[in-house]
Amino acid sequence: MSQDWKVTRLDTATPDFSQQLKALVAWDEASDSDVQTRVKEILARVKAEGNRAVLEFTERFDRMHCESAEALELSKAELASALATIPAAQRTALEEAAERVRSYHEHQIQRSWQYTEADGTVLGQKIIPMDRVGLYVPGGKAAYPSSVLMNAIPAKVAGVKELVMVVPTPDGETNALVLAAAAISGVDRVFRIGGAQAIGALAYGTETIPPVDKIVGPGNIYVATAKREVFGTVGIDMIAGPSEILVICDGKTNPDWIAMDLFSQAEHDENAQSILVSPDPEFLNAVEESIMKLLPQMERKEIIEASLRARAAFIKVSSLEEAAEVSNAIAPEHLELSVEEPELLAERIRHAGAIFMGRYTAEALGDYCAGPNHVLPTSGTARFSSPLGVYDFQKRASIIKFSSDGASRMGKVASILARGEGLTAHAMSAEYRIKS
Repeated sequence: MSQDWKVTRLDTATPDFSQQLKALVAWDEASDSDVQTRVKEILARVKAEGNRAVLEFTERFDRMHCESAEALELSKAELASALATIPAAQRTALEEAAERVRSYHEHQIQRSWQYTEADGTVLGQKIIPMDRVGLYVPGGKAAYPSSVLMNAIPAKVAGVKELVMVVPTPDGETNALVLAAAAISGVDRVFRIGGAQAIGALAYGTETIPPVDKIVGPGNIYVATAKREVFGTVGIDMIAGPSEILVICDGKTNPDWIAMDLFSQAEHDENAQSILVSPDPEFLNAVEESIMKLLPQMERKEIIEASLRARAAFIKVSSLEEAAEVSNAIAPEHLELSVEEPELLAERIRHAGAIFMGRYTAEALGDYCAGPNHVLPTSGTARFSSPLGVYDFQKRASIIKFSSDGASRMGKVASILARGEGLTAHAMSAEYRIKS
C-alpha cells in the first residue's frame, strides 16, 4: 500500500464542474455477454430439469455433492441450533437489531380502506401480502446476517405467508450467524444453494423448491444478471450497484470521524464510492490527513485504497445550500448531514436513499441496528425509488362496488367514452345497466 496519492478534488467554482461531476459518478455496469450467456443456460436448465440441474450446478460451483435436493434443505432444528450456539453477545446484538428493524417497519404497515358515495357506490383499496417470497443471501466467506434481518423482517411484517431463503455453502461450509439471523427473522425454509441456479429455482420452482412471487437480496454479477433475466416471471427488489456514501460537513466534525465514515463504504469493494462535500477547504485537507493516518490500520486497507483512488472525491462548495444542490444531483444511496442544524439542511434534500442527521449518526448504525432498512437505491436511482420496505411485499387491489343508481349514472359516462374509442361492447355492457 502506498500513500503517494491524493483524493480527487473538485470545486463547484470550476467552469466545467458539471461535466467533472457527471464523470465522477458515472457507473457503467455493462452486462458481460459471456455472463449473460452462461446465466441464460443455467436458468433454462433449471426451468427444464428442476432438481437435477440444481444438484449438478451446486456440485460444480460450490463443490458440494448431495444425493437429493431434499438434502439441500436445512431444518428448523438446525436454524435453532445455530441460534443457540453462537456467542451470547452476538445473539443479543442480533435480537436487539431485529427488534429495532421490526419496530420501525411496523410503522410502514398499510391498511385497506374504502368509502361510500351518496348513491351507495363503494370504492376502496385492499392491501394483500404476497404469498411466498424468496430471499437470496450471499454465502461462503461473506457473512451478512444483517442482510437476512433487513430483507426477511419487512416481509414478515407485511404478512408474507412463506419466506424461502437460499444461501450458498461452498464446500458445505455454513455460517452460524446467517442461520441464527434466519431463525430470529422467522424464515420458513432454507436451502443451501446459490448463484444463478438458486435464482432459477426460486423463479420457476423445482420438485423440492417452491416457486416464489418475488426475489429480494444482494448477490454477485451472476445473481444480479439472473434476477434481471427472471423479472416478469417474478418480481425483484432492485439491481443494486456499488455502495455509496456522500457526507456534507460544515467543517466542525472531528476529521477522523469523517474519514472513517468514508472508509465504511469504501471497504465494501473497489467500486464503492465515497464523497465528501464541504465549504471549508482546510477541513478537506484535515480529512485527507486523517485518511492517510488511519488507512494503514484498516484490515481491508487495500480495498479501501483502491476504492478511494478510483472513485472518491472531495468537493469544495460555496455554501451548505450549494452542497445540498450537489447532493441532489448525485442522489446518493447514503447521505450524512454532519452539520450544526441537519434538520434545516434536510429540507433541501430531494434525492437520497437514507439521510443520516447530525454528527453522531454514523452510516454504519443504519447498516445494522438503527431500524430503517439498509437495502437502498444506488447509482442515482434514489431520484425515483425508495428503500426496501413493507410496501415491497404487499399488493394493492382496487375495490369497486356500484349501486343501481351509481351504475346507471356512471354508465352514461362510460358509454360516451367507450363509443368515442370505438369499443361498442364496452359501451353496451355499461348501457345495459342504465335505468330507462
